[in-house]
Amino acid sequence: MSDENKIVGTEDAQLFDRKQLIKLAVEFGPLLVFFLTNSRYGIYTGTGAFMAATVISLVASRTLLGRIAIMPLITSVFVLVFGGLTLWLQDDHFIKIKPTIVNGLFAAILFSGLATGRLFLKIVFGEVMRLSEDGWRILTLRWALFFVFLALLNEVMWRFFSTDTWVAFKVFGIMPITFVFALCQIGLLKKYEVSTSESR
Repeated sequence: MSDENKIVGTEDAQLFDRKQLIKLAVEFGPLLVFFLTNSRYGIYTGTGAFMAATVISLVASRTLLGRIAIMPLITSVFVLVFGGLTLWLQDDHFIKIKPTIVNGLFAAILFSGLATGRLFLKIVFGEVMRLSEDGWRILTLRWALFFVFLALLNEVMWRFFSTDTWVAFKVFGIMPITFVFALCQIGLLKKYEVSTSESR
């Protein structure tokens, strides 16, 4: 490999790392703000700060990454709606059931896609992952079931544990669980991966 190619490769890797760091900050930042504000000022102030940080994260994503991914956008809308209801009615049940409804919605969308032959994961990620139809169906089913699991887990956490414990789990529990689940799909991705020519 020539020195010029090495430089180009290094620049591409640095750009990728920068984008991933920005994406992580945009997605995790509002949750961290929620945790810190809730721990000091309570759930209602924490919810307000969460809403403000969510709006800022959307603007940052659009400005720094040039786009807003569909799932964070949907989640943000629910944060603003259920956060607004929480503050307006002074009832923290709304912000607590938000993850249940969001994950339930994602699961319902994926299950409905499977039932109607529309593989929504393929529509969203088809440009970055090349899988056979069977691969997309299995991956879709797994993620749909995982979203159901997250919805049920959230119900357990907010109903049977304190608000502070629920917030801490929402911030520091959900992301690692999701990351581990995503890693567990690598074998599936390799098994059903197809070449670019085959996927055309």
